[in-house]
Amino acid sequence: MATLQSIALASPASHNSLQPRSFSGLTSSAAYRSVLSPFHGRSLHLTRPQLALRGRTLQKFSPISMMVKPTIQFVQGTDEQTVPDVRLTKSKDGTNGVAIFLFEQPSVFDASGNVGDITGFFMIDEEGVLQSTNVNAKFINGKPSGIEAKYIMRTPREWDRFMRFMERYANAKGLSFIKS
Repeated sequence: MATLQSIALASPASHNSLQPRSFSGLTSSAAYRSVLSPFHGRSLHLTRPQLALRGRTLQKFSPISMMVKPTIQFVQGTDEQTVPDVRLTKSKDGTNGVAIFLFEQPSVFDASGNVGDITGFFMIDEEGVLQSTNVNAKFINGKPSGIEAKYIMRTPREWDRFMRFMERYANAKGLSFIKS
């Protein structure tokens, strides 16, 4: 059972009562007042998840998780449509690595006047956002032709997180891994 201790309740009612109370599933013990401190604290105990009967079976309520389509963005809110060429390197001891993404004629160049400037490299999936500001544009005859983005992984945990993103992204885009 998780316990939160010494959480101050600013309500005047919490200062007057020494009786245990329940706040939407939270059970609290009595308020304690210190002579030397203006702090009035309560210990809160979180209850276990509620169980509900549906039909004849007992079901446990669980949080709703939303599936997010894995995507890459250069401008937040605008998905990049071009599928990149990705090159991975990893140190011999496996503690760090670098992923280099090469985008030829990325769609962000088509819409950059409408949506704004490139602000970084964002890899988004259901676990969150991986980001890098190491982004370089390539120009030929004064016109943008490609983007190179680097994502540096400094720990095995960052490497594992990146590989989970790449697995989801590859499945969504129909890509495969070729070891060289």
